Amino acid sequence: MKHAFVFPGQGSQFPGMGKQHYENSIFAKKLFEQANEILGFRISDIMFNGTEEDLKQTKVTQPAVFLHSIISYKSIDSAKPDMVAGHSLGEFSALVANGVLSFESALQLVSIRAQAMQKACEINPSTMAAVLALDDAKVEHICNEVQNETKEVVVPANYNCPGQLVISGSLKGIEIACERLKAAGAKRAMIIAVGGAFHSPLMEPAKKELSDAIEKTTFYNPTCPVYQNVVAKAVMSKEEIKINLIDQLTSAVRWTQSVQAMIGNGASKFTEVGPGKVLRGLIGKINKDVLTEGVE
Repeated sequence: MKHAFVFPGQGSQFPGMGKQHYENSIFAKKLFEQANEILGFRISDIMFNGTEEDLKQTKVTQPAVFLHSIISYKSIDSAKPDMVAGHSLGEFSALVANGVLSFESALQLVSIRAQAMQKACEINPSTMAAVLALDDAKVEHICNEVQNETKEVVVPANYNCPGQLVISGSLKGIEIACERLKAAGAKRAMIIAVGGAFHSPLMEPAKKELSDAIEKTTFYNPTCPVYQNVVAKAVMSKEEIKINLIDQLTSAVRWTQSVQAMIGNGASKFTEVGPGKVLRGLIGKINKDVLTEGVE
């Protein structure tokens, strides 16, 4: 039996997140204070006392979810993953868990990534939409059709589980695509509250900043495979890991395919580490026979 550890991304944040860890653990308190120093603002105050709106800012959300995830992971005494994966931002938490990045380096990269993505969102007003109960191939076909006809950007962004695909693109492109997807039989095609078109070509402006930061960061060889979003397969080369992290900004999160690959390579138990229960729900829809649990 192989044990996989998985880490959530943006969207799993909630007001008061991490407060219990801070109050109950000296070690957690130390990491929170270290994060406040690295980031240059008191993220702990926003996490514990901020509103949902405060937490929705990309530059806050991403470090907050990462920080909560790592503190949760370090609270597990017997954590020995056979493989790891993270959903989008969660990939940075996964890379701390398998020894590729130090906590400090990963937090700095997460902060740079969040700010670069925020800037890219401001350059091109854009959005994302969740599409439910429609075949992936049909969604891909309609996205291509809309792009070709209108020259607007519309691409599949998150393959979350069978029957749940998130698309990303320009405001007009997403609006047209949603109408066509509903007409094609989607149960829902609804705009979601995000800052912009993540995992689409509209994130291209953020790539250089993240790439420069990654090149200046020390990466180590992993202690176990990481199943990266872009390739949906086990990766053990630190050089390949770097390339995939940069490509992830403009490429789809292939979560369904990553989980299937992990199961194909022997994973029968998945532990979701960090805020919320999103990934457990998705994994259950991808394969109902595997065990899932969470450490929040």
